[in-house]
Amino acid sequence: MENELFSYTIEATDATTHARAGVFKTAHGDIPTPIFMPVGTKATVKGVWADQLKAAGAKIILANTYHLSQRPGADLIARLGGLHNFEKWDGPILTDSGGFQVFSLAEHMKLSDDGITFRSVDYDGAHTTWTPEKNMEIQQLLGADICMQLDVCPPFPASREKVKRAVELSSAWAARCKAAHTKKDQALFGIVQGGMHLDLRRQSIEALEKIGGFPGYGIGGFSVGEDHETMFETLSPFCEKFMPKEKPRYLMGVGNPTTLLRAVASGIDMFDCVLPTRTARMGTAFSSQGRINLKHAKYEEDSGVLDENCTCPVCTTGYSKAYLHHLEKQKEMLGAEMLSVHNIHYLLNLMREAREAIIAGSYQEFLTAFLVSLAANDF
Repeated sequence: MENELFSYTIEATDATTHARAGVFKTAHGDIPTPIFMPVGTKATVKGVWADQLKAAGAKIILANTYHLSQRPGADLIARLGGLHNFEKWDGPILTDSGGFQVFSLAEHMKLSDDGITFRSVDYDGAHTTWTPEKNMEIQQLLGADICMQLDVCPPFPASREKVKRAVELSSAWAARCKAAHTKKDQALFGIVQGGMHLDLRRQSIEALEKIGGFPGYGIGGFSVGEDHETMFETLSPFCEKFMPKEKPRYLMGVGNPTTLLRAVASGIDMFDCVLPTRTARMGTAFSSQGRINLKHAKYEEDSGVLDENCTCPVCTTGYSKAYLHHLEKQKEMLGAEMLSVHNIHYLLNLMREAREAIIAGSYQEFLTAFLVSLAANDF
C-alpha cells in the first residue's frame, strides 16, 4: 500500500520534449518540479544560512549519510530532534545513502553480497560495515523526508561485468532496504544503476518496480567520469522508454546549467550537486553571460554587478565585480559566501523559469534560446 504522505502529481508536460512540471508532496511541504536541490553535505549548505536558502527559493536541501554518521553521529542528531531541528530547516530534506562517498574510499573499501566494509580514513580511520539494514537505521535516525537506498555506484569507465554486478547488488540491496525501512513519514527512493548500458538500466528499473512501493527513483551512475554527451546517449532514451511516468526522477550529482536544462528536456524532475557552492569557493559565478572567474585581473576595476538580470541579494544590492574580485584576492570568506548565495539563486531561478516554460507549453523554445546564449558557456 502506497504511503499517503507522499505523492507526485504531474501538472503539465511539454509537447515537443519530454519535460514535465509536477509537485511531489512530503511531510514537510510540497516540492515543485523540476527542482534543483542545494547540497548540505554535513548538515549545512556551506556558507549559506537557512533563511538565505529560503529567500533564494530553495524548497528542499540535502545532507549526506556517510559524513553525518561519522560526525557528529546519527544517534546524537536523533537525540537533538533530527536533521530538521538540528540545522533549523523546516522544509523537506533528502539524505543520500553515503554509498558514493564510501566507494570513493577505493582501496579502503571491501564489497560483499552482504554490504560494504570500509575504513573512514578521512575521519578516525575506524573500520565500519554497512549492510542495507544498517544504512536504513542511520537514515531513519537522521529523519529526512526522503532517503535513498544503499546502492553500488561503479565509476566510468568500468567493464560491463562490473556494471552488471553493481546492478545485481543494488537491486538485491533495494529489496533489503525496503524491508528494513519502517519510518512512515520518510519516503524511500530506489536507485537505478547500469552505467552507459541501456539494457542494464532497463534491468535495474524493472527489478525496482518488481520490488514495488518506491514513491520515486534516483538515477545513479551518471556524472561519474563520462562526458555529458555520453551520458545523454543513455539517459534520454532510458527516461523516454523505461522510466515510470507517474513517479519523480532524480538525476544524482548533476548541477551545471546547460546539463540541467537538457536533462529536464529528457524528463528529469530533480537534481542535486555541490557545484554552485564548490565553484563559489573557487571564485566562480554563474551568470547570463556565462561563467565568471572573479580571480581574473580584468575585474579589478569592474564596477558592474555579477549579472544585471539576477535578482539575488548580491546583485540587487549592487556589489560590484571589483569588490568580489578584491574579496577573492584577499581570501576573505565573505566572497565565497556571496558567490554561493548568487550561484544557488541562479540555479533555482533557472529551474523556476524552466517550470514556467513547461506549463506555458514553450519549453523547447526556452531551451533553444538558452543553448545559443552566452549563459550556456558554463563549463
